[in-house]
Amino acid sequence: MNRPLPSPRGLARRLLSLRGRHGPDLSAHANFAVPAEAITTLAGPASFRETLLSLIAGAQQRIVLVALYLQDDEAGREVLEALHAARAARPGLSIEVYVDWHRARRGLIGKGSSEGNAAMYRQYAERFGDGVVIRGVPVQTRELFGVLHLKGFIIDDAVLYSGASLNDVYLAKHGRYRLDRYHLIRHQPLADSMAAFVHQQFGDSDAVPRLDRLPQPRSRELQEPIRRLRQSLQEAQYAGNSEAPRHADVIVIPLAGFGRVDNVLNESLLDLLRGAQRRVILLTPYFNLPRPVRTVIGQLLRRGCQLDIMVGDKTANDFYIPPEQPFSRIGLLPYLYEANLRRFARTHQRAIDSGQLNLWLWRDGDNTYHLKGLFVDEEIAVLTGNNLNPRAWALDLENGLLLRDQSRQLVAQHEAEWQSLRSHATRVAHYHDLPGARSYPPEVRKLLLRLRRVRLDSLIGRLL
Repeated sequence: MNRPLPSPRGLARRLLSLRGRHGPDLSAHANFAVPAEAITTLAGPASFRETLLSLIAGAQQRIVLVALYLQDDEAGREVLEALHAARAARPGLSIEVYVDWHRARRGLIGKGSSEGNAAMYRQYAERFGDGVVIRGVPVQTRELFGVLHLKGFIIDDAVLYSGASLNDVYLAKHGRYRLDRYHLIRHQPLADSMAAFVHQQFGDSDAVPRLDRLPQPRSRELQEPIRRLRQSLQEAQYAGNSEAPRHADVIVIPLAGFGRVDNVLNESLLDLLRGAQRRVILLTPYFNLPRPVRTVIGQLLRRGCQLDIMVGDKTANDFYIPPEQPFSRIGLLPYLYEANLRRFARTHQRAIDSGQLNLWLWRDGDNTYHLKGLFVDEEIAVLTGNNLNPRAWALDLENGLLLRDQSRQLVAQHEAEWQSLRSHATRVAHYHDLPGARSYPPEVRKLLLRLRRVRLDSLIGRLL
């Protein structure tokens, strides 16, 4: 099959990446100079929940929340009630919530059909009025082929950034949690830029309907508006006047990415990896790296760069089904990811033996793992919702914040975060430490064999 030729802009970026420069040239994007003391790494999901609710309660001008979903459960209702309470206390407060259109209108996987979270949004609007505007963003006509994976909560002049969505497990209710990363950045120009992106792309779009009122359009009626939205998103980036940093400032660069071609976020992540000199820490919840990332990782190892990769143990995957529960096909995914990791470890066993490559498996009881991001050479960190998998690389709408810390003001925060993560992680000393397919439950072995016979495993890897 003939591959499409790269666009002139994409070709120029590829040529620049071969010139040996260290890290991406992002001077054309908005660069915000943020005092280091305005950036805080939050300790965990409970702190994330408390900070979110506190910011909502104290909001004076605007609240813009963007997440994959706001769930109809105790934590989701707590957030929604806090939003309506803030609006009642300050009627001039602007409150907007943007979630994935498809995800909001269906029930949980394996739980039967329902009206989804949208039914809760309408119930709250009927009780409290429509001061809290909730819109659904469809980045594709079907959820399978792309979702809203943009992240960031903008509350007045603060940006609360995490890959987490809003439900019981992400907000550590009922004794269980799904671990993500959590950062609070207080900087008005950055908050303005991120809010403006959301408003420009979604606020006035006829592809982004209200979920908190009826009637709602049929998916067929949205096909042409979705096409126009997709065209806009493929060129969209965060805007703002770049700021000159002082000595102790951290440069924060918000980046968006959508689609296979000219994806600025993807290209920036690759350039960061190519430019690494000493050490890279890579976090991903699903070990299913895109081919370009695998290629660059191989190059890093060949030139001696130290690489740490942390993933969740298969039992810490949100799709894992314990043996005592009825098995369904979605439960195959953690085994596919583990098989990928085992093959990767086997290929790079020599680097593991030498200590150049460290593979870490995170596990903490029955809690789950959802971390993603990069640390590069103690100078650059990437906060993102991008899972660093083929789906994020080509289908979902993603974003991230690149933190360039040339004066090393955030090293202590980053090291504390890394040490905290490692407290629940074990190092893979040999690929034999990871179970092989022969040890998997019979249902899993049968499905794996069937998929490989018809060569569907690679297709599934690109979609999930």
